[in-house]
Amino acid sequence: MPESSATSPSRARIMPRTLPLTAAGHRLEAVWHGPPPEATPTIVMLHEGLGCVAGWRDWPARLAEETGLGVLVYSRWGYGGSDAVVPPRPLRYMHDEGLSSLPDVLRGTGVRQAILVGHSDGASIALIYAGSPVSKAAGAPRLLGLTLLAPHVFCEDISVEAITRARDAYLEGDLRQRLARHHGENVDGAFWGWNRAWLDPGFREWNLEAYLPEIDTPVLVLQSETDPYGTLAQVDAIERGVRGAFTKLILESCGHAPQKDRPEETTAAVVEFAQRAAGLLP
Repeated sequence: MPESSATSPSRARIMPRTLPLTAAGHRLEAVWHGPPPEATPTIVMLHEGLGCVAGWRDWPARLAEETGLGVLVYSRWGYGGSDAVVPPRPLRYMHDEGLSSLPDVLRGTGVRQAILVGHSDGASIALIYAGSPVSKAAGAPRLLGLTLLAPHVFCEDISVEAITRARDAYLEGDLRQRLARHHGENVDGAFWGWNRAWLDPGFREWNLEAYLPEIDTPVLVLQSETDPYGTLAQVDAIERGVRGAFTKLILESCGHAPQKDRPEETTAAVVEFAQRAAGLLP
């Protein structure tokens, strides 16, 4: 496996382990890669709106190996091997995740210092958590940084159009079959819980900009110029709003998943950011 150009501490390979995990009253699928939370800061990975543990493929293991940090990856309620959800989801489902479920996940896994890596919906959940009092409450882990892949802080026309196309592909194409490989019997709940929320007319009022001024940790945003789900206006809003050090990487010839479409550039940026946030680089 290729090594990042960033300097990594000496370490032995640690096999991933499955964790028993319950958050907000629901059993969740969870896997831990690399050192335990008492040994190093932990990268906590928050998947996209149709993602899960398996959807990250081998990227969590690669991040653990190249950073030398622990990596926690879990499937949110209704996804992958976690407990099923029956749609509709509330339009504030990402708030529920950031304000209730994620704090339970961090507490239940013993994370002491966290670097959140969120993709799409997961990036929005990371912003909600980081910009709310729960992230600074007694007993909460120290938040060292946020890495946001294709984040959303408000609903755009381009997002609604892309999610409408996804609905058509689910009903008429092979999208359901492809998603079922990861979500199994959860596939309809996973898809419709996400899709119907975003396409609800009330979701047009969804906006996270009020959370941004409370975020004082370093932030890295990776976004494609041609992301079908969102424009660079999302990046601009985050850059204007947060108080922490802000870095962005705008990628060409990339879709909505930089870690899949531009894996080497994305991995190198995330590894360097995580190691710097963890104090392993100056």
